[in-house]
Amino acid sequence: MNFILRLLLSALAVVLLSKLLPGVSVASYGIAILVALVLSLLNFIVKPLLILFTLPVTILTLGLFLLIINAVIILLADAIVDGFAVNGLWWALLFSLLLSVLQSILFSFLREDKK
Repeated sequence: MNFILRLLLSALAVVLLSKLLPGVSVASYGIAILVALVLSLLNFIVKPLLILFTLPVTILTLGLFLLIINAVIILLADAIVDGFAVNGLWWALLFSLLLSVLQSILFSFLREDKK
């Protein structure tokens, strides 16, 4: 049940950010749920591999290269999901940063409910 709530909150964050950022668009709420699911799968499967392969660069940049990896994950989701569009690396970078912040805020409400 917790996974479904987190997925729906992530989809809500995707929709809010698509309305806020002109370089990001989502066709519908169903597509937003699909984007949230694809992003969670990419973060679970692809992101650790990317981190492993780019470890020297990540160490040299003191971890800042992880921001680029997050943007690449967003661009991969853009390539996979029809109806979700991100206009370039800079929009993907801004989208990933704001998505992380918004998810942290939204997920904090889930943690407060468990107390």
